[in-house]
Amino acid sequence: MRSDENYPGVIRPSNSQGGLRPVGGKVTTGVGNNRRALSKINTNIIGAPPYPCAVHKRGVLTEKNASINKNPGIPAHRPVTRKFAAQLSVKEQQQPSLKEVGPSAQQAPNQLVDCVIIDADDYKNNVDDHDVPMFVHHTEAMMEEIDRMDAEIEMEDVDDVEEEPAVDIDSGDRKNPLAVTEYIDDLYAHYKRAESSSCVPPNYMSQQFDINERMRSILIDWLIEVHYKFELMDETLYLTVNLIDRFLAIQSVVRKKLQLVGVTAMLLACKYEEVLVPVVEDLILISDKAYSRQEVLDMEKLMINTLHFNMSLPTPYVFLKRFLKAAQSDKRLELLSFFIIELCLVEYEMVRFSPSLLAAAAVFTAQCTLSGFKQWSKTSERHANYTQDELLECAKLMVSFHEKAGRRKLTGVHKKYSMSKYGYTARIKPAVFLVN
Repeated sequence: MRSDENYPGVIRPSNSQGGLRPVGGKVTTGVGNNRRALSKINTNIIGAPPYPCAVHKRGVLTEKNASINKNPGIPAHRPVTRKFAAQLSVKEQQQPSLKEVGPSAQQAPNQLVDCVIIDADDYKNNVDDHDVPMFVHHTEAMMEEIDRMDAEIEMEDVDDVEEEPAVDIDSGDRKNPLAVTEYIDDLYAHYKRAESSSCVPPNYMSQQFDINERMRSILIDWLIEVHYKFELMDETLYLTVNLIDRFLAIQSVVRKKLQLVGVTAMLLACKYEEVLVPVVEDLILISDKAYSRQEVLDMEKLMINTLHFNMSLPTPYVFLKRFLKAAQSDKRLELLSFFIIELCLVEYEMVRFSPSLLAAAAVFTAQCTLSGFKQWSKTSERHANYTQDELLECAKLMVSFHEKAGRRKLTGVHKKYSMSKYGYTARIKPAVFLVN
């Protein structure tokens, strides 16, 4: 056994017999006395690279049968693999060009040319860096770049997985015809566009000459108690407040008629929402008989004509139910959200916020109150179309109302939610960290 001078680390068989020999982790072929040293053949090749048959071990070689030769010492068929050195018979009728093999190969066409496949790692271990072929460096650099890009892509995939996906909140109601899941997104898109018509100017009370913001708050606080006494639907209360604000934004009202406006607005809301509508005499009785039946009917006509019979408008209640569903709320979160938003109905300064913003801020504030930290999911943000930062201003006001609810003179909402029917919701401590 001997080592080739031009190829350090590559071992050649020293005998002259044909056959296969495993040498140094490689398989080589013997060709008898006609075999010439690879180093001599390489000296005759014009412009050949120093290591013409070096193959990077990462490369993929297609397994094909070796060429059939007539030498009895070589098997007829042999698969080409990474560790296999194939023998190619060079025939006269298939002579390559001088540029590829040189003149020496043309003079001995029947002689066999050895081609040893060598791993790139073997070159790097046995040969100095300056002797390694240039394409080996290029291949290594390319593979390292590919590995780096794959690692970056995997990290991006991990980031995408960690991002919270939006939940399909209507998947459980597909078979419920009352949920109208096929049209629910279109309905709320319409509500979002129509809510601007239900809003009033934030300074409309300045146009009134005989009433003020404080009187409005007293009226609505009293109507919340009336609403509870009559056991009316939730939506009736929100529509009642909406009708009062829209009417007062257009029509001037004297102080002694303000309670009449509130009673009439509740009567109209009951006719729009309730199945069993309270009779006029009940509303007169609850008002301590301050008004006659005719006065209630006359005010009803005035309000309907002033508002152009337009009572089909989205209120905060419509959005609140949807946003609570998006938040996957339980009964406690639902009651706290209603408690917070009813506190806002009493406050005149909250009329500057749109109904959808009020509803979203109420849910956000209730979640923060129960959890003790800021909580607003991607699903809630998608359905409410408000980010957490957009809700903070309104949420801070809600926390301040919650904090002062039990210490104010207007205690209608606080008393209502201090009962067991409403889960003693008023006893929950406010989320003061939002204000701080």
